[in-house]
Amino acid sequence: MALSVGDVAPDFTLPGTGGRDYSLSEYRGAPVVLAFYPGDGSAVCTMQLSNYSHDIGRFEALGAAVLAISPQDVESHERFSADNGGFAFPLLADTDKSVAKLYDVPGPVGFYRRSIFVVDREGVVRYAHRSLAGLSFRPVDELIEALSRL
Repeated sequence: MALSVGDVAPDFTLPGTGGRDYSLSEYRGAPVVLAFYPGDGSAVCTMQLSNYSHDIGRFEALGAAVLAISPQDVESHERFSADNGGFAFPLLADTDKSVAKLYDVPGPVGFYRRSIFVVDREGVVRYAHRSLAGLSFRPVDELIEALSRL
């Protein structure tokens, strides 16, 4: 059964940019936006993460953290981040796609579907969107609206 709104968000620990591991549980007490994206360096992924990074102040004003997750390794994430002037949030490496599977993110042939989850302060999923095709992403305004309802 797919993870959906109202379910407790599965905890995870993944390595990420900045030379450390990140666990969802360390953010308990604050809302978190989990942004699963297909790949470092693709045009849509770059646009998505750049938009979220540019508007990080809007997320922070609501006390929310943003974590971006994809199947590339940390070295790839560090290059991708550096190539784009740095992102305002960590990029996490789900190289075996285990976290993606917990969140029902892989598509029919195993590739990441561009997906967003908003997790509330208690660790419950309050917003979930999984794209069928990865050519667009959820706009900042939509995510801010979801966070504002928490």
